Amino acid sequence: MNQITKYLNREFFINISMIMLGLIALFSFFDFIQEINDLGKGGYGLIQVINYVVLSMPGHVYEILPLAVLIGAMFTVGELSQNSEFTIMRSSGLSITKITLSLIYVGLFFCLLTFAIGDLISPNSEKNAQQLKISSTESVVSQEFKSGFWIKDGKSFVNIENVLPDSSLEDIHIYEFDKNFKLRTIVNAKQGKFKDGQWQLNNVSLTLLEDEKITTTKIENGNWKSLIRPEMMNALIISPEKMSTINLAKFIKYLKLNNQKVSRYEIALWEKLMHPVMPIVMLIFAIPFGFLQERSGGKYLKMFLGIIIGITYQIINTMTRHIGLLNDWQPFMSSLIPTIIFLSIGLYLISKFERL
Repeated sequence: MNQITKYLNREFFINISMIMLGLIALFSFFDFIQEINDLGKGGYGLIQVINYVVLSMPGHVYEILPLAVLIGAMFTVGELSQNSEFTIMRSSGLSITKITLSLIYVGLFFCLLTFAIGDLISPNSEKNAQQLKISSTESVVSQEFKSGFWIKDGKSFVNIENVLPDSSLEDIHIYEFDKNFKLRTIVNAKQGKFKDGQWQLNNVSLTLLEDEKITTTKIENGNWKSLIRPEMMNALIISPEKMSTINLAKFIKYLKLNNQKVSRYEIALWEKLMHPVMPIVMLIFAIPFGFLQERSGGKYLKMFLGIIIGITYQIINTMTRHIGLLNDWQPFMSSLIPTIIFLSIGLYLISKFERL
């Protein structure tokens, strides 16, 4: 690594990191203000609010990293352009392509950071944040219907009235049908906890519906083998976009086995796969702006442009996701469109300024 490469990577790294820290502080402040409204509910005190905000930080880091790279890179290219450093580099024989390639180190660093936070840190911290709030406010996971959650499990339909923060279940009702879709068994249980690969049910009532009679048996404890796993309850606690790639893939497989719609989760999975690549895409997009009107505009104007473009990216990303869901697009298309747009613009501008 030569001196110019070291210098460029250092400048970009420092400015991107400073922008990232500023954005994290801003988002955390907004979180704190929002959580103040729930202060005093149950055991949700100031310490719990602060813990919730801290646990939510990795999720914000994951979301804002591409935006931070874009704004930080735009600020840096504006600074280098204003000081005529880009002009000197080009005069010494460095092409725009070589300058862009020299930033591969800082780009890969933020790519790996995005992946590590999004897959290894954020899913657990987000789940812990939600569990902390739910348990402190003495509530349960929000329900989709008044009767609770309904899940298809093979030939059975399962109704779970409450899901607790530790992924244990309350008031479980299992309706088992035969191959002719005739109701044969009803199992009601007061509580359920997952242990040793199966659910252990307490206070169980088993009702058998035979051709001419109905029999009900009550037992203290029972085991229930099911495809449903505690990690799948993450989908009830946190949004699909904040789940880990592995848990998303497992949940999609489970939904497909039960012939349920998976579009939303497949789009979230593709976004998880594409998101770590975005820092490099944002760097490629930002570099050409350093050669646009080099002696005018300045670093602050380019930083402002970075903010506007970053907001535009978020709007395009959200819009394509919802349009894809409404029109049943291929999941990878909804995730690739914003990336392709920004990468194409960046490569086009690099090739254009390279010829000047």
